[in-house]
Amino acid sequence: MYKYSINEMLSNLPMRDYKRALKIIPKVLKISPNTFFNYRNIKLEEDRDIPYQKMVQLEQMFGVKPGGLQNKLIKCKHITELLEDYKHSG
Repeated sequence: MYKYSINEMLSNLPMRDYKRALKIIPKVLKISPNTFFNYRNIKLEEDRDIPYQKMVQLEQMFGVKPGGLQNKLIKCKHITELLEDYKHSG
């Protein structure tokens, strides 16, 4: 499974628009088509990520909320919990 649902978003486009999107999106993001291909194919278990500003642009292009392209929910404790854990750990 992929880390981001970019391929799914693209596949929802009509074929004509899909092919155009593959050309337009890298230009808008100011990246190479190969880099965009790599972004689309990052596996869920990989440590690689799309740079934040590029991700924001992609979310806006596809009309999704922040985090809307992620296929895995990222969880983290609130800072107060982390501080409390730290206080009790040593």
